[in-house]
Amino acid sequence: MRKIIQLLTFSFLALIISAPGKLMAQADSLAKKEVKEKTTYAPLISFISVQKSDNSVYLKATVQAKVSGTLTKLPGFKIEFTVGSDSTAKKLGDVITNSKGVAILNCKPDQLTTDKEGKLNFKASLTGKDSIESAEELVSVKRARLEITPVKEDSLLTVKVKLIDLGTGKETAVPETDLGVFVKRMFSSLKLGEGKTDEAGEATIEIPNNLPGDAQGNITLLAKLDENEVYGNLEAAVTQPWGTPVSDELKAMPRALWSTLPPLWMPITFLILMTAVWGHYIVIIFELFRLRKEEPKNAS
Repeated sequence: MRKIIQLLTFSFLALIISAPGKLMAQADSLAKKEVKEKTTYAPLISFISVQKSDNSVYLKATVQAKVSGTLTKLPGFKIEFTVGSDSTAKKLGDVITNSKGVAILNCKPDQLTTDKEGKLNFKASLTGKDSIESAEELVSVKRARLEITPVKEDSLLTVKVKLIDLGTGKETAVPETDLGVFVKRMFSSLKLGEGKTDEAGEATIEIPNNLPGDAQGNITLLAKLDENEVYGNLEAAVTQPWGTPVSDELKAMPRALWSTLPPLWMPITFLILMTAVWGHYIVIIFELFRLRKEEPKNAS
């Protein structure tokens, strides 16, 4: 009986001694699990608006998150675009980010509303999921329009660019503002020049007459106002037949130094030179064999 009581006592004491360690281990594992579950990432939203010459607005939101010290693009996330203040916000649409983490929305003029100061207040809201938190970004720009007019006088090609403020409900010229003119290329736009608007809000920029165009010689000219503190980004475009026609058809290239087919004199010259060089080798080898055959006769 005493032995049984002693065994039970020792077992009870061992259980009491080992229990805190197990409880601490369980607590540590639960704490680690909670930390692991609570690991989230705050996304970064790059949000811009571009006002077009037809009074429409182009919205672009790029979403990234810093994961393990590296900025990672976030595809497949829903971006909600709205215009107006929080109390009078109007939904413009929802867009899912593409493989590059970019969401683009084109807004028609009748969708846009301005505040008392004539400003457009846009908001891009990201709906979080998994380990990515929700986020939002705001852009506020004053209503304006950029106009571009092509002018051709004899052989001189120019464009007249005009910046108009629409924030007050009336068209008001904007002076002393730098504007740039570009020509649209395949991957990006090439800058042709820039000018500062006068009191009438106009600037004139000369266009070169030797720019390559499409098969009909058409080129697309862009007038831009980039990252202005008041108006943000503005853009206007016009297409003119002022370029040098460049055909996009695949044709057989002529024999020339700059093509894949060299002129005939080049392969002919190469063949003659190679024949002369290898011909000398062949003659030398032939003479060596002939001399080797004649050695016994000379020795005798």
